Amino acid sequence: MTDWQPLWLSFRLASITTVILLAISLPLAYWLAYSRRRIKAVIEALISLPMVLPPSVLGFYLLVAFSPSHGLGMFLDKWLDIRLVFTFPGLVVASLFYSLPFMVNPLLSGFKSLPPALREASYTLGKSKLTTLIKILLPNIRSSLLTGIVLSFAHTIGEFGVVLMIGGNIPGQTRVASLAIFDEMESMNYSAANRYALILFLLSFIILAVVYLVNHYFSKPQPLT
Repeated sequence: MTDWQPLWLSFRLASITTVILLAISLPLAYWLAYSRRRIKAVIEALISLPMVLPPSVLGFYLLVAFSPSHGLGMFLDKWLDIRLVFTFPGLVVASLFYSLPFMVNPLLSGFKSLPPALREASYTLGKSKLTTLIKILLPNIRSSLLTGIVLSFAHTIGEFGVVLMIGGNIPGQTRVASLAIFDEMESMNYSAANRYALILFLLSFIILAVVYLVNHYFSKPQPLT
């Protein structure tokens, strides 16, 4: 019999992470796309670092940073009564770092693909930056927006190394689906591992298929109305 709790935790983690990432990444990607500050190259490198860094390395440093025996973790625990190590909120924070490039990079590519005249025309008509972003720019990068949302969700669902380091694989609290597969494999319960793996495989395939279908639709010339 399949224990659905790890899958529920994975979906909950991915949903919360994706919503927070969208709120963070939109202004960040906008700034990176249109700012002329030289430091933005360093910021882009830091954002993309989780794509090439081994998850265990990122997980280790986050574990050290969040530990109550070290500076940041001690401050959070003592003054704010927040503990991130071996807790679900800790998984969320770690996932934000780990999945950040999968939200920021598609949005950044979308903003950079827009012609500068689009923003200039909006400003000429007296529109504010916020109005231009919401009503002009975002509708024109719908496919990039969808790609960022879906990839961030799917990437968070598939996390293993980072969530294992931060969460500690506690049943009912931090034991997500990827960790459940690992546990079942260690117990040589291959049928249960296969059920978890198959669900994640099908979910990932459906998510990617939706992204490609929607992007294909938006790439087609739209009829004049």
